[in-house]
Amino acid sequence: MSKVLFVYAKGGPPLEYALSRVAAKAEVHLLVLSPLPPSTRDAVTRLCASVVAPADTASHDLVALITAQAQAVGADAVFTPSEYAVVAVADAAERLGLAGAGAHCVLARDKRMMRRTWDAHGVSQPRFRSVATERDLHEAAAEIPYPMLMKAAWSAGSTAHQILRGPQDIAPAWARAREVMEESARQGYAELHVAGADADFLVEEIVTGTAGDWFEEPGWGDYVSVEGVVAEGVYHPVCLSGRMPTIEPFTERAGITPALLPEDAQRKVVELATAAVDTLGLRTCGTHTEIKLGADGRMWVIETAARFGGAMTVPQIEDVFGVDVIGMLIDRLLGREVDWPAPGPGSVLGAADAKGAAGSLVVLAVGGSGAPWPDRRLWDFAAVQRSGLISTGARLTEVAEHSLPDGTPVPVYDPAAGANSMAALCQLVADDPVTVIRDFERLNDALPTVLPPAPPIGRP
Repeated sequence: MSKVLFVYAKGGPPLEYALSRVAAKAEVHLLVLSPLPPSTRDAVTRLCASVVAPADTASHDLVALITAQAQAVGADAVFTPSEYAVVAVADAAERLGLAGAGAHCVLARDKRMMRRTWDAHGVSQPRFRSVATERDLHEAAAEIPYPMLMKAAWSAGSTAHQILRGPQDIAPAWARAREVMEESARQGYAELHVAGADADFLVEEIVTGTAGDWFEEPGWGDYVSVEGVVAEGVYHPVCLSGRMPTIEPFTERAGITPALLPEDAQRKVVELATAAVDTLGLRTCGTHTEIKLGADGRMWVIETAARFGGAMTVPQIEDVFGVDVIGMLIDRLLGREVDWPAPGPGSVLGAADAKGAAGSLVVLAVGGSGAPWPDRRLWDFAAVQRSGLISTGARLTEVAEHSLPDGTPVPVYDPAAGANSMAALCQLVADDPVTVIRDFERLNDALPTVLPPAPPIGRP
């Protein structure tokens, strides 16, 4: 039986889900680089032939560690769904002579290198500039007008995103960005392979999105993501996922599959995503490419990744289209033939191919309009279930791995911390995408009253 070394770090789809899809294709050996979520321990025992958790990964040469463990178990492939380990896994696969994302994987990880590559190939994207010091931020303002967006070059989940509206914002933004990246590293949400990555930043032009020019129904956000797989350098786009509007600065709060774009619009989005992925020179890996939608058909690539979309993006694809993208990638990494999904008229699987819809909601302490909750609340999924806010026939579940225990105070939303401020992740399966959006809108507005109040500070 073929063997796969599964390298676990934070991020990506839920661990139990990902492990089960890999285990259906091969014997799984787990290398643990981040603490395992408590809710996954039984699944790990059941699905994995071996589990190795080094005591101090920070002191190891990560590529050497992965390479040695792959050799020890006789792995035929190495896989990670985590943004923070994808470069190390790609480098290890190269060293082992195994299929993987390839030597150019870093171009889909470091946002500065990614944007320079796209710039050299004329791929539509916002204007940008790399920044390494506070002085660089001041100089960037001469080229990029305020307001501009500052982001960490190696971050994920909108971590350390800040909007700079004038020179007065530069000093506090620079200090806060570094604080957030240090805190993210303490929580395990940081690049594991590249030394000093938490000090790398860039700023970019804030392009204006116009969801109303692209979607017939209200409630959609002004960008989409194209989910796909690259196999031996050939890009296979699978489907589009839509979003609800972000909250400031640009924190995601809900993703929906499928995105209800007209077929001609889907084709244009896929064409731009294909150009963006192809220029990076990836070999064999999952991909997740985000594209901003503007007026008069304008589009800009925001970023891409050499891994699948995080949170519930991958389970949603399987729920809606019956396509196991992790399983397909594992088959290709093992050298097996794959029947890629036949694209619909929009160049990808679309609404006509879907069986219902699915969406995931990040629970943050802000209402539907983005305003902070008036008081602190305790997370209580049972209270949400009892609320009667979900449409008849729809099903809401909690993703335990990404949720606080019931009775835990919901964190105050910190715009600079992005998804690090989340209290929970919930998935909704319904008959159509519009139902998902409407139910999520009701939840966002009602959660500050549905959830029980937190006790005053200083009282149990």
